[in-house]
Amino acid sequence: MSGPDFIPAPVRARLKDLRLAGRRTAGGHGFGQHPSRSRGAGLEFAQYRAYEPGDELRQIDWKLYARSDRFFVREAERDSPLTAWVVVDCTASMAQGDAARPGWSRLEAARALAACVFELALRQGDRFGLAAVGGDGLRLVPPGAGPRQRDRCLLELQGLRAHGDWPAETALRPLWERIAAGHLVLVLSDDFDEGTVQLCERLAAARREVLNLQILTAEERDFPFRGGHRFRDAETGAETLSDGASAREGFLAAFAQARRALSARLAASGIRHTAHVLDEALDAPLRRLLAASPAERA
Repeated sequence: MSGPDFIPAPVRARLKDLRLAGRRTAGGHGFGQHPSRSRGAGLEFAQYRAYEPGDELRQIDWKLYARSDRFFVREAERDSPLTAWVVVDCTASMAQGDAARPGWSRLEAARALAACVFELALRQGDRFGLAAVGGDGLRLVPPGAGPRQRDRCLLELQGLRAHGDWPAETALRPLWERIAAGHLVLVLSDDFDEGTVQLCERLAAARREVLNLQILTAEERDFPFRGGHRFRDAETGAETLSDGASAREGFLAAFAQARRALSARLAASGIRHTAHVLDEALDAPLRRLLAASPAERA
């Protein structure tokens, strides 16, 4: 491939049993691995109907004609490709990493997770696109299919930088024009910006199928700090001096409550949600999000 490869070999090997699928998959014309409600020549038999002028002769069921002396055409469910979007948060807080994995930030994890989704879509013959939202506003790679589209998306991922704030709603207008009803949208973010959560809710309300994957650091999960520390907000620059040990219990309780509130809020909009911690295997959160049943996603 000509583009960069963000997927470690062991993770790539484990992707083979994962599948992108939407509950409201609409699909387009073409062949993929998702059943569509449109009728025509396909792979799965749907029904018979009476022959009409203009129908292809190869669609006539000649055995049924021999029994009934009437022409009937076999109709099938078309297999239609899914259109999947990956939305990557590129605001300043996505640059954060931690000591559990030096040199590995939220944005690095988002790049790799996005690459995994593109690989799944490529294997399934689906269409996929990329949207990056951050200090530069909105950057788009419109949906397409095939290896060249995969490489375009990977090259765009390579150029992303985490900086700035979540842009104004008007800057996201092209995203609304591109993402159609029935499209599958995976949002990769730390979900710390209210604008990110509102985007997920608005897309879901507009009949887009939304998956939300929150990217967290191991230090946010464990708060392993001891002694005096200076904590700095990556986006506002605000700093707080605190003793790590004395602040730990309060931080973990508040952080857990915030995560529960976010999960409940997203669930109320029908949005599937899970979290990925930077020291976790990349395919683990994808398995939870893409599992067929709620029990498997737990």
